[in-house]
Amino acid sequence: MLERVLSLRRPAQYSEEGDDEDDESKTRKNISFAVRTTQYMNKIGFLRPCILLFLFLLIFSLFSPHSRNLVCISSYQPSSRMNFFSIDALDSDFGYLGVPWCRSKHGRTVEWTSKDLLKGLEEFVPIYETRPIKNNMYGMGFDHSFGLWFIARWLKPDLMIESGAFKGHSTWVLRQAMPDKPIVSFTPRHPEKYLRKGPAYVDGNCTYFAGKDFVDFGSVNWGSVMKKHGITDANRVLIFFDDHQNELKRLKQALKAGFRHLVFEDNYDTGTGDHYSLRQICDQFYIRGGGHSCFPDSDEARIRMQRNKFWEKAVDREELCGPDGAWWGVRGQMRDDFNHSNKAISYVEHFQNSRFVESVLDVYWELPPVAGPSLTHQTRYDPARAQTPLVEDGRFGLFQRLGLTRLENSVFNGYTQMVYVQISEPGS
Repeated sequence: MLERVLSLRRPAQYSEEGDDEDDESKTRKNISFAVRTTQYMNKIGFLRPCILLFLFLLIFSLFSPHSRNLVCISSYQPSSRMNFFSIDALDSDFGYLGVPWCRSKHGRTVEWTSKDLLKGLEEFVPIYETRPIKNNMYGMGFDHSFGLWFIARWLKPDLMIESGAFKGHSTWVLRQAMPDKPIVSFTPRHPEKYLRKGPAYVDGNCTYFAGKDFVDFGSVNWGSVMKKHGITDANRVLIFFDDHQNELKRLKQALKAGFRHLVFEDNYDTGTGDHYSLRQICDQFYIRGGGHSCFPDSDEARIRMQRNKFWEKAVDREELCGPDGAWWGVRGQMRDDFNHSNKAISYVEHFQNSRFVESVLDVYWELPPVAGPSLTHQTRYDPARAQTPLVEDGRFGLFQRLGLTRLENSVFNGYTQMVYVQISEPGS
């Protein structure tokens, strides 16, 4: 019995003969596989040149610097796609053009969310319907009116300052956001002058520096203005610029005065507008969505040519590129003062401007379009150069529920990437 137990626990014994048999079995299998493989290759021997050629082309395409030329690409025909998908299908080329986004010092962003914006949008529509200036041609449309109202209401400043008031629509928007707070308005022509020819808005709790009393924002005695309104903390002030001045200049002036919260109404895209904007400044090769190609045969040139047919503010290569391929600003120019003052700048200077802006930016946030082009029927801005709308194309139910169907299509045609920024001294 014990012997049987020990035999069960004893490890198996393999004789040399058994090992030879096992090795011989493996050898027989290997030989059999090799023979079969050789026979198969002999049968398809006539294909070997084709296989070698295919392998050569594959290796060449992987390591060649011009390998993209070997890839077959279907022809780009936006017009045919538009007939099938509608004009908004052109937005699918978003990645070629991109949206340059100014980088902040510490990567911060705004506190509000898309849900907050949609909730505010529902509240603002009936307010907007009561506006005194129904046809605000050459002034703010619905998108930017909502953006200014939302930002002012969220920040709740103790003082609101606007540079450029035109007929007073922006003053009215600020008043709807903050009914009891004072407003200071710097504008060359007093809004009351427009009352002689049509609707305008003059606010009873607004101090106007207009007409003979006009002072440019950069020349204001801010100590006196702040003292008059009982403001001791410049962080509690919101500045709104709609004066078509060089935004780099305005940024430096606001920074010097100690202001932190700024809104620029016309944040023009590269190649457009009558002044140098923050978006133009931040349009750089090292920023995602930034930098451009002036080569006639580039993908960007081809796509820009097509998009220019459908969107008023979409610029083609000829409009984008100035002498010697200068694409920054507007054809290599830093525009100012309603395009009355232009200065050609080098790319080095343009690059240095962006580095300065980044050194003072705490937050950079562009207002998204309120709704997609198929809903608003706008034809002005290029969707490929804008953020995703708050109400995306195809969401007509939400568009209707928010009350946006009650508004005229024309009020949606004034979007120019309004931007809100927070700034502070470099290194802070």
